[in-house]
Amino acid sequence: MLMQMLGAFSPLVLAPGRLFTAFPHGLTLEGQYVIKDIVFVSAVSAWEAAIKVSLGRLELPDTIEAGVLASGFEKLVITFSHAERVGGLPAHHRDPFDRMLVAQAQAEGLTLVTADAALERYDVPLMPARA
Repeated sequence: MLMQMLGAFSPLVLAPGRLFTAFPHGLTLEGQYVIKDIVFVSAVSAWEAAIKVSLGRLELPDTIEAGVLASGFEKLVITFSHAERVGGLPAHHRDPFDRMLVAQAQAEGLTLVTADAALERYDVPLMPARA
């Protein structure tokens, strides 16, 4: 358990400049993710899920937003800078939704949770999604 605690708190010591805008207050977005264990769900994921619902390929018990909020997750909006960043990505992947997720993760310093191995070619931290 001690090793787990040391691992959890190591970013505070090893990379305080990436976690705080002004130590010890003012967490960056990455700092909030590390310290508060915040999970962001992109509006692009809701957009893609809504299309699948409309095509009958996905059934949900409630709205996507309700599910995100009930899970205690945070909403991540799509900004103009996110959209513009997509244009600068290499063409490793053709799916526009996945490309937007990569752009958002890069811009916000987030780890992207995915089961899509094709995204490994992008310069973005990935966490494997498990069913």
